[in-house]
Amino acid sequence: NLGKLDTKSVQAPVIVCVMDRDADSLGRYQKMVQELRGAGIRAELYQGNPKQFGKQLQYADRRGSAVAVIQGGDERAAGQVQLKDLIAGAEASKQIESREEWVEQKPAQVSVAEADLVAEVRNILDRYKG
Repeated sequence: NLGKLDTKSVQAPVIVCVMDRDADSLGRYQKMVQELRGAGIRAELYQGNPKQFGKQLQYADRRGSAVAVIQGGDERAAGQVQLKDLIAGAEASKQIESREEWVEQKPAQVSVAEADLVAEVRNILDRYKG
């Protein structure tokens, strides 16, 4: 608040979205946050209503996040997570004209093995350093 800290090099946190509110799922989401933080990546778990997924992405946008981590039941069963590059997605949205086109293209969203979460998030974040 006093303007004495250099905040230019601080990246906004990666937001881990909450798709299911059961104890097992919350434990998995918290583990993802811990893995990201353990690798030196700022991360936080969304604490709002999991039934309003759009609100989670709006929250991530307000936080200035570059990445949102998404894992629903299908991804979990396959050992995958979805990584949404929010910066590239915002750029792509300027050229996509309909919701159908957006859903079909899923711009700036990739599915990766859960074991590769940290490395793939770091790859996305590295695009925006500087």
